[in-house]
Amino acid sequence: MIDEFRRAPRRKVSENVLVTDAMTERVVGRIGNLSETGMLLIANLPLNDDALYQLRFPLHDGGGHDAHCEFGAHQLWQEEAGTPGLYWIGLRFIAIPDDQAERLQRWINAPGGVFE
Repeated sequence: MIDEFRRAPRRKVSENVLVTDAMTERVVGRIGNLSETGMLLIANLPLNDDALYQLRFPLHDGGGHDAHCEFGAHQLWQEEAGTPGLYWIGLRFIAIPDDQAERLQRWINAPGGVFE
């Protein structure tokens, strides 16, 4: 058996959180899981290999409000999902403002999270 090592725990995102390309204002997919260092994007179309993106998405904070996050991200890999027309895309965050990094960390560490 192979033990997988990840730098940061990945929290599953149970609700439908849409991710927008901040440059084109187009929805590129939804979040599958999220960590302090990156995310799994579930998309209807593939992204460009090894490309940089500016992505924006809302996260619900503990008070029931949406906290909007906008990060630079590097597309690391992608593959067709088991469902036709869907793609799994791995992204690494490359530019996170301090305030948003703290918000993301609070969301990941909030009670009730399910981790992969």
